[in-house]
Amino acid sequence: MNSFDFSHYYTYQELVDYLHQIASNYSQIVELKAIGVSYAKRDIWLAILTNKNTGNYLEKPGYWIDGNTHAGEVTGSAVASYIMYHICNGYGQDEKLTRLLDNYTVYVLPRLAVDGAEKYLTTPHRLRSSIRPYPYDDEQDGLHRQDVNGDGLILEMRIKDKCGAWKISEKDSRLMVRREPEEFGGEYYTILPEGEIRNYDGYSVKLARPVEGMDFNRNYPHLWAPEATQKGAGDFPFSEPETRAEAEFWHKNRNINGFISYHTYSAVILRPYSTYPDEDFPVEDLEIYKLLGEKGKTITGYECVSVYHDFRYHPKEVTYGVMDDYGYDHFGWFGFTIELWDAATEAGIKKDHYVEWNRWHPPEDELKLLQWNDENLQGKGFISWQTFEHPQLGKLEIGGWDYKKVWQNAPMKYLPDLCKKQCDFAIKLALMCPRLAISRTDVTYLGGEIYRLVLEVENQGFLPTYTSKKALERKAVRPIEVVLSLPDGVSLISGNLEQEIDHLEGRSNKALSWLAKGTDYRRHLEWVVKSPRETTLSVTVCSERAGMVKDCFVLKQMG
Repeated sequence: MNSFDFSHYYTYQELVDYLHQIASNYSQIVELKAIGVSYAKRDIWLAILTNKNTGNYLEKPGYWIDGNTHAGEVTGSAVASYIMYHICNGYGQDEKLTRLLDNYTVYVLPRLAVDGAEKYLTTPHRLRSSIRPYPYDDEQDGLHRQDVNGDGLILEMRIKDKCGAWKISEKDSRLMVRREPEEFGGEYYTILPEGEIRNYDGYSVKLARPVEGMDFNRNYPHLWAPEATQKGAGDFPFSEPETRAEAEFWHKNRNINGFISYHTYSAVILRPYSTYPDEDFPVEDLEIYKLLGEKGKTITGYECVSVYHDFRYHPKEVTYGVMDDYGYDHFGWFGFTIELWDAATEAGIKKDHYVEWNRWHPPEDELKLLQWNDENLQGKGFISWQTFEHPQLGKLEIGGWDYKKVWQNAPMKYLPDLCKKQCDFAIKLALMCPRLAISRTDVTYLGGEIYRLVLEVENQGFLPTYTSKKALERKAVRPIEVVLSLPDGVSLISGNLEQEIDHLEGRSNKALSWLAKGTDYRRHLEWVVKSPRETTLSVTVCSERAGMVKDCFVLKQMG
């Protein structure tokens, strides 16, 4: 593949074709797996990236990348797909990428919401995750979003109303601004989503709950809460075939140390927890999170913040059942949810708070956005208000932001730079995984047919072989296993043929404290054996998350 196609967001078939093309072109470093099927029976594809000549993917430290958990957040699938292209295209030429695939495994799931994204990309509709009707099987009464004027978009409707909360800005007729609390005597409007009203009584208009209200990122087990508490939660944790397929893969492939989950929007790197304050973290893990977050800010320009402290949708509510909390709290993985793209940030607007800005911001910010749209998008991001005779509400106007192409996802001209920066960050995170190695195998002849064997193993990675203190707390990682294999005719005098050893630290604890010194990343083991002849003994060292390594002791008969 000579280049990555930045011209549009891929439909399902285009994405599948792309994945198979990558796997065909780079067969030695890419393996495709369908890890499950969606509600609509579409395959959910995962790419496994590693050099097959240097070992099985499960015998190397692993890193997880996914995108498009939410149907409309297709920028995430583009970034994940680009990362695959960049790594594969650079393998054998770029030293860092070659080291990555020779020694590590990168899992890439570019699109989890395969059904929802397809509807999002091929119709005017917006939806959260799945096309499964949820929580009700039938459509509820009220206003449902529809493309009523047939222009292929679902925008907003403004209706003249003396009780309306909005008015047309004097500075730009496209802009609707809030009516002042004490204001009367002007021309005011009510703003509604473009759509039609089911069982309209001719008087009141209420907004109906979406038919497809499932939210995959509320369906994970960590502090899962039912629908009455957490909208979109599903019937029970992992009730959806998409999230369940993902979880089953994680539990069978236990070499993962960290993850990135790509979402949109806000241009921010989010870290756990959604439900707990930072005081509930193991101190060492919080320090590592902050260190990695600062690296992310340097590379991407995005701040790294706690969801609990800085990204709550309501100041007195928390979000339950999310993937990143589950990944960290259950497995002890260091991971981030990255909210890609932000139109307001691109327009030069500085947000004091990521979520509160969406609830309220000054009209001047809207004017900046319109100016940015006019100068950078040729005005195409905002659809001017046009009169329309609504079949139920009569004369009104339809217009507003093209939400899909401006707000929820990056316009195509911004995608290359966004992908490059995110790719750089992802590669650096993957290279921080622990990495087991055998540094020495020493043989000492003790006389007769007796030999002393010494094996030295070390962790050459940044993170410890247990990944995090949370992983230790949860007992999520098995100890390192060492197996010495003796051929016929060789007997063991001392030591254990099979044994478990404690985990090895990496460099992370040295990065956080000047006091953490020494060689806690290295350990040696000894055996004494009796061998009647020249022979070779094999030794295997296995760490669930830092890889499997093998070596030999060559016993030479002395005179």
